[in-house]
Amino acid sequence: MSLLSRLKGISAQDRRMIEDIEAMLGPEPEEMGFMKNLFWGRFREDLVFPYPEESKEEREKCDALLAELEAYLKNEHPSILIDQEQYIPDWVLERLFEMGVMGLTIPEEYGGLGLGVTSYNRVLELIGRYCASTAVVVSAHQSIGCKAIMLFGTEEQKRKYLPIVAREKLAAFCLSEPNVGSDAAGQQTRCELSEDGTYYILNGEKKWSTSGALAGVLTVMAKQRLKNPKTGKEEDRVTALIVTPDMEGVDVFEKNRSKAGIRGTWQARIRFTNVKVPRENLLYKEGKGLNVALSCLNYGRCTLSAGVLGGATWAMEQSTKWAQTRYQFDRPLADFEAVQQKIAKMAALTYGMRAMLYMVTGMLDRQDKDIMVETATAKVFCSQMGWEVIDEAMQIMGGEGYMTENELERVWRDNRIHRIVEGANEVMQSFVFAYGGKQLAEQMLAIKQALGWDRDQSPVENLQRIVSNALNPRLLKRALPLAAELFLGIRPEAPRIRRVHPSLRPWADRLARLVQQHAHYFKLVSKWEGDAIVTRQAQQARLADNAMYLFALSAALSDMDRQLRKGASGVAFEKDRAAFEHLFDLLEIRIQQNLGLLRRNGDESMRRAAQATLRYVDTLPNRDYYIHEASPVAKGTGKPVQKEHIKQFPGDRYVTAGGDGAPAESSTARSEA
Repeated sequence: MSLLSRLKGISAQDRRMIEDIEAMLGPEPEEMGFMKNLFWGRFREDLVFPYPEESKEEREKCDALLAELEAYLKNEHPSILIDQEQYIPDWVLERLFEMGVMGLTIPEEYGGLGLGVTSYNRVLELIGRYCASTAVVVSAHQSIGCKAIMLFGTEEQKRKYLPIVAREKLAAFCLSEPNVGSDAAGQQTRCELSEDGTYYILNGEKKWSTSGALAGVLTVMAKQRLKNPKTGKEEDRVTALIVTPDMEGVDVFEKNRSKAGIRGTWQARIRFTNVKVPRENLLYKEGKGLNVALSCLNYGRCTLSAGVLGGATWAMEQSTKWAQTRYQFDRPLADFEAVQQKIAKMAALTYGMRAMLYMVTGMLDRQDKDIMVETATAKVFCSQMGWEVIDEAMQIMGGEGYMTENELERVWRDNRIHRIVEGANEVMQSFVFAYGGKQLAEQMLAIKQALGWDRDQSPVENLQRIVSNALNPRLLKRALPLAAELFLGIRPEAPRIRRVHPSLRPWADRLARLVQQHAHYFKLVSKWEGDAIVTRQAQQARLADNAMYLFALSAALSDMDRQLRKGASGVAFEKDRAAFEHLFDLLEIRIQQNLGLLRRNGDESMRRAAQATLRYVDTLPNRDYYIHEASPVAKGTGKPVQKEHIKQFPGDRYVTAGGDGAPAESSTARSEA
């Protein structure tokens, strides 16, 4: 049991949650990544300078693919049709397979192009400019669908399945369930090894499996009862299995559901009934399925960000062109400062998104060990800032932006989902705060437990413990600077950023001071909130956002350093330089606002207002509202789902829905889609 799970002022439920998350994440990597160092007030220059770049050979190979792909996307790709018909035609997928897009990162010996993560994200960014549905399908296929086989598969598994997914068939990832979203460890699908040990028996249901109805290969997560070798006790762990849809008992009973955006993607519901999965289809090790899933999500969060970046960049350019050519009061919209403010913001945020994304892909390409906080940050930052950019573009284009034929409304709808999937942003904020600052928090807690007063101990016991620990020089070396900072306000020095181009020195110094502030306030908030910090998600979000803004500024600083050292010039560089400077202003303002809110905020009244509203809504009848299908307290009591005028995508067996959206009855029917 870790120090954090032994906090005395938290509930048993929160304690179990901490223990489950720590078990899921596993032991800390030997070396802390860049963002974890920010929580300590350290700036690891060697991890972000120089800005990572792929080899010349790889870039040229990717450039050739991008040229071919862009010609196709501009002249042939049916983006509007895909959105309107809620379906990506087979010929589109065939073209993508033919170009090598679907096997871009799969090694050449298995039929792929063998390119790196950065090249893959460049491709996803380009696709995202034209069609978010296609970007999501390509991303889900390669970043999570077959990534587990690439990362953890045996040589036999790779030879058997990778050529198929590189050139022929889609792959899908089966993690989410009706009652499992961000809580990845809460799997209810189960598997057990047969008595003769030759196959696993798989039972359960999966939901939100992108391309699941079209896939030839499925990566499935399931709970398995295993003996803990350390304790000898049996416990549930997650195991990853390779499943193919032709196995008896695999039932895609719903191919898709009509939705607001990314309408061309299909998210299947799949039921597994006594499916016999050969033992050789085990991925990695029994009980290590969450390691597989989390590793895959590192890649999925980047490719999601690339698609958002592509859409946001197009929206910025489209709305800016509109502002230059749309006249009101005998002047172009671009003449008005209110519009210029939006244009500058869009330019700054897209610059920051790009700098962060390709910083993270560079880290993945060089196989940095501790990168989970960085990939989560890329997902949150790009999805949030991308949404802000696209929404500002909608405001600039006004009523015409809302019209279907101008395509911006499709980009607007498509990109709303990205703050929800691959880990909801609110969950990711808590993750960045908790996992990013975990080691510092544990050190602070250890000092507190060693030298602080414990109400559960007698005065004699307290004094004996405190005096004994006060004689420990190693402990004092850590405790005295912390006490000086928390009680006397004496902060450690700001880190020094030395590797930056001389002309960027003022921005490097600003960033260093912000890093110093971030570490200081993380410690202060831990002191102010005490054990309650575990549930204070509003405070967690402010500090997490600041850490993410610091990473964005670090990536932007490194990228601008790269451009300057290469002698960049011209109108495109001038745009980047101005966007870089404005990004610093925008994010520094947000950081300072968050720091102010740490001490003076409306959190107390927020909690009261939330509780009062919860009590009021609890008096309203469930039958008037939609209720989640897996609700443990209200399943089946909600308003019936109305599907009469909504396109349906049933599987081979048509399944109708009950009042809560859950399957209520089934009958044999052919697919309508």
